[in-house]
Amino acid sequence: MAASTDTETFLASPQLRAREGDLFNIDAALTEEERAVRDSVRAFVDEKVLPIIGQCYVDGRFPRELIPELGEQGYLGANLPEAYGCAGLNNVMYGLINQELERGDSGIRSFASVQSSLVMYPIYAFGSEAQKQHWLPLLAKGQRIGCFGLTEPDYGSNPAGMITRARQQADGTWILNGAKMWITNGSMAHVAVVWAKTDDADTEEGTSIRGFLVPTDAKGFKAKDQKGKLSLRASDTSELVFDNVHLPADAILPNSGGLKSPLMCLTQARYGISWGVLGAAIACYEEALSYGKNRVMFGKPIAGFQIQQQRLADMVTEIVKGQLLSLHLGRMKDAGTYTPQQVSMAKRNNVNIATDIAREARRLLGAVGILAEYGAMRHMANLESVYTYEGTHDVHSLIIGQAVTGLGAFK
Repeated sequence: MAASTDTETFLASPQLRAREGDLFNIDAALTEEERAVRDSVRAFVDEKVLPIIGQCYVDGRFPRELIPELGEQGYLGANLPEAYGCAGLNNVMYGLINQELERGDSGIRSFASVQSSLVMYPIYAFGSEAQKQHWLPLLAKGQRIGCFGLTEPDYGSNPAGMITRARQQADGTWILNGAKMWITNGSMAHVAVVWAKTDDADTEEGTSIRGFLVPTDAKGFKAKDQKGKLSLRASDTSELVFDNVHLPADAILPNSGGLKSPLMCLTQARYGISWGVLGAAIACYEEALSYGKNRVMFGKPIAGFQIQQQRLADMVTEIVKGQLLSLHLGRMKDAGTYTPQQVSMAKRNNVNIATDIAREARRLLGAVGILAEYGAMRHMANLESVYTYEGTHDVHSLIIGQAVTGLGAFK
């Protein structure tokens, strides 16, 4: 009897249940400002995203009408400096923004992630001052949309094998030829950050990889929508084709050079993904918990049955572990002490557990779990893409393996 009383007292303690659903009191590890940012994005998602996203997914439509408010709220390029029209938030806040956006849908977070980490970041990190002053404020407000062209039809996990080529002319201008595949925002972008090989006598190979700002209205540029997607349906995905696209001399990102430059961009994006997928996991867990407490079978809510409680316990445990992993990574990122290998670990782990949570949530929901009015199956399908993009699960395994053994196993 005493043991039962002690358990009830423990479960009711404010230290354990600081916020409903926060079993490990993650809130206590966040600053007041970080919580405020998260709650602001959560309210935006609840009010603007969740009422429409199920139908957008069914229709295969990205909700472009949300872009102005994403910009107005400061969610785009949020961790870049205020001097360029950005919010100047820390990396934990940036991660929490991604978490809440993906609680709505991976397509919404993908849009913001590409805009922020794969377009605005390379302009900030590798661009000229003129490029930064021109593009970053427009991109931050959502007044211009960008996309990132690295992956090619035959070179996904091996971007060094790219065949897209930029050749410099005698007058300093460039001619770009090639193709890129699986490009988020491609069909609605105003500018593409494109990575291409250039002739470079200063390198041992005679070529280098450089970044270019390519206007999507340039002659010879074509974006073709990817048809037949069963995942990320509420996202814009395209193939980009460059057929003798003429670019001015100042189209190049002057401080880019080598494969390291685009990989630095991917590290930024992977960090945001490690947070984002936790939002999808949280959405699935909360939906499953609510359904389980209200769905009555055999005379009681199904959440009262052991097998469903085990599912819910596994879900919330993995979410907490993932949050602690990304939170610590965010603190290290703010301190400048994190490594790409640590980002790989967070991306790999959190995408994997989110995928499992979405599947188990769909199973707990039973037949209704296949309906668009519920989120679990939509998140489950989306996460299969996130499992693959920004470095496949297997590639991140090899990155971690090399970090702990010192031995490369990529070829």
